[in-house]
Amino acid sequence: MIMRILGEGQYDITDEHLDRLNHLDSAVQKAADAGDETAFASALSALLDAVRSLGTPLSNETITPSDLVLPDETTSLPQVRELLSAEGLIPG
Repeated sequence: MIMRILGEGQYDITDEHLDRLNHLDSAVQKAADAGDETAFASALSALLDAVRSLGTPLSNETITPSDLVLPDETTSLPQVRELLSAEGLIPG
């Protein structure tokens, strides 16, 4: 799966890491639902750090369609709420 972090780049994530990322995504969803800005910022940062560490960065010279686009760390809670589906940022 190709994931893009807005303003940063794309990462190739293997299926073996999706459960871990979905767990972190659930924390983002929970904090957003609760309106807890501090927990939200921490959860989003943890999710993005995991994408960076578990994924393989793709070259900026190659444009590949992204399967999923994640907000960057500067994205506000109200902005992320608009992006969240019933399943969070990461489906599944």
